[in-house]
Amino acid sequence: MNPRYPFVAARAGYRCEYSHAPQAVTNSHFEVEHVHPASLGGGSQIENLALACPFCNVFKAVATHAADPESAQLVALFHPRMDVWEDHFTVDLQTMHVVGLTQGGRATVERLRMNRELALMARGYWAMIGLFP
Repeated sequence: MNPRYPFVAARAGYRCEYSHAPQAVTNSHFEVEHVHPASLGGGSQIENLALACPFCNVFKAVATHAADPESAQLVALFHPRMDVWEDHFTVDLQTMHVVGLTQGGRATVERLRMNRELALMARGYWAMIGLFP
């Protein structure tokens, strides 16, 4: 386990900082990821670390930018240390879709595949037991 996990996880409220998935319903710890990837020069200082569920982490990979599906412009992905989640996303409680409110929010939803079928189903269950949103 990453030695910075306890701090990063507590700071994130034990939720994925991208999808807001609750770690409490998994059988493992979420991952400490580099917002600006180490392979692109990002350091391991606490300001560059975020808690990510395995799905967001793998789909984000080393990306820092992606295309906004509405404008097709290349934009910066949501940055958990610099951006406020509620400014960039909302949740449609009828469908359980994470909805991007900004270019960066929409690009992040698409790049991280936040609305894949199993994620929608899981969010519905999490909502039923009071863990989401």
